[in-house]
Amino acid sequence: MKNQQYDFTQGSIAKQLFYFSGPILLANLLQTSYQFIDSLWVGNLLGSSALGAVAISGSILFVVLSFIIGMNNAALTILSQQKGKQNEKGLRNYLNAFVVLLTLISIFLGVIGYIFAEQFLGLLGTPQTMMEDASTYLRINFMGIWFLFGYNFISTVLRSLGDSKTPLYFITIAVGLNILLDPLFISVFNWGIEGAAYATLLSQAFSFLCGISYVLWKKLAPFSLPALPAREEIKLILHLGIPSGLQMAVISAGSAAIMSVVTTHGESVIAGFGAAQRLDSLLMLPAHALSTSVASMAGQNIGIKNWERIRQIAIYGVIYNFAIMLIIGIAVAVFAQYGVRLFIRESDAVDFGTVYLQIVALCYPFLGINFILNGIVRAAGAMYQVLILNVISFWILRYPLTALFSSWFGEVGIAIGMGGSFVLSSLFAIFYYRYGKWRQKELFAN
Repeated sequence: MKNQQYDFTQGSIAKQLFYFSGPILLANLLQTSYQFIDSLWVGNLLGSSALGAVAISGSILFVVLSFIIGMNNAALTILSQQKGKQNEKGLRNYLNAFVVLLTLISIFLGVIGYIFAEQFLGLLGTPQTMMEDASTYLRINFMGIWFLFGYNFISTVLRSLGDSKTPLYFITIAVGLNILLDPLFISVFNWGIEGAAYATLLSQAFSFLCGISYVLWKKLAPFSLPALPAREEIKLILHLGIPSGLQMAVISAGSAAIMSVVTTHGESVIAGFGAAQRLDSLLMLPAHALSTSVASMAGQNIGIKNWERIRQIAIYGVIYNFAIMLIIGIAVAVFAQYGVRLFIRESDAVDFGTVYLQIVALCYPFLGINFILNGIVRAAGAMYQVLILNVISFWILRYPLTALFSSWFGEVGIAIGMGGSFVLSSLFAIFYYRYGKWRQKELFAN
């Protein structure tokens, strides 16, 4: 297994961004297929009730995953800056701090989640007919929450050090193993929904163990035996991790608010919107991959205050994003109906989903600008500032505009409001990137 760690403080930015973002895109696709395949097996082998139980449990696990993403954003920021500084001691110390903190947090969340699984499901209004399956599935996943933390953390560590290929191998292992174990455990061993949960747990555990073993064997990251971290290290991690996690909460709540607007227009609109959103989640993966890439690249250069190179990274990131997302947007506008028909057949729902995508798809490049520039600002450690930008994007622009235009123009106004918010929020992102004080952020004492 050949690995390469890029030094983003020198060399061709255009080539580095292309070759570094490719494996991240593939990894994101695999992660998406992971969830899709899991649902496919459960739905086909166990039925709609079991699939509903998995979906409800998944909404709780998504909250945990949002926190993990927040902590990983903090890790990407801190570790990439230490890498840029060539500070081996600082890198080792912060790696140790993350390992200790994430281990304690994962144990705490695992115990709490296991004990109070039914209470959490009750808060979501889980039907009694699904409660047993949902609580079983949720408890088993909470038993393996440490593997979920570790599985994601290793990928983040390697990306912060300039290696995006090695994490792809570990994610491939997890997805491949899950594909094999799901039908084996569910149907052959007749374990039912427990089998689906154990398939997920064992896949993530095996991938994590392969990952950490390989990283230690090849010495890809300066991990050391866990020791009590310094107070300032824990303080900085939480200072960045908490607002980063809140960003995910803002996004989730904003999405729920927009759905409340959609539901006022009837079942056909809800179905069409749901199908369009599934396609959206796939189509925006290139922009997400570019965002992660520019954050890693910018982080290393922020560590040495190479502002000119950071400016060039931003320019290349925006150009790549605009070119790729414009091509995708045009293709979606032309073939939208075929994409929507992959999920639904009812004509009114297909018509709405098609029109929605044709309007929104041409605004994809502007949403991508948000991802790119906010990724760079996040790499500087300006997490609260990005949190505010997300609040503006969802609660001052996207939700109000969607509600306003849908009241004026009916169901098509949902698409107009969404697309318009993408454009306007990109202007806020550009303004803060250009004039904000994120460059003055100092994470480490000299």
